[in-house]
Amino acid sequence: MNLVKAALAAAVMLPLASYAALGGAPTISAASQSRLRSAAVAAPTALASASYTVREARDADGVTIREYVLPNNVVFAVAWQGPVRPDMNALLGNYFHRAASAGAGKPRGTGPLIDRSDDFQIESVGRPGNFFGKAILPRLLPANVRAEDVR
Repeated sequence: MNLVKAALAAAVMLPLASYAALGGAPTISAASQSRLRSAAVAAPTALASASYTVREARDADGVTIREYVLPNNVVFAVAWQGPVRPDMNALLGNYFHRAASAGAGKPRGTGPLIDRSDDFQIESVGRPGNFFGKAILPRLLPANVRAEDVR
């Protein structure tokens, strides 16, 4: 019985740790990948490039989250797609207030949130059942990567 309670507690808490905050260290690490797999919450994959790595996981709500990670272990972009929006505060970290202020001038739910500046870009669009978007730190983009490459 205690094992069941521990497994349920881990399954509830894992979605909170399944993705990184933009500009921070990735949380989809080898250790979290094994925990996610064992809890059957996600099956992360990693795609490698010479200048960055893409780490992907699916959270408990069915949202696919991709972290674009530099060799120095910093997330320079995140992308998401799923039936609901992910926890944007956890996903964007210190940049959440920028996204919130970008959408403050519009009535809630009235179209896409698109904001681009030299140091932070966000695109968040969708409708119930199909949300997707990305957030990028342009100053950290590798030389061979364009903002359009983040999906």
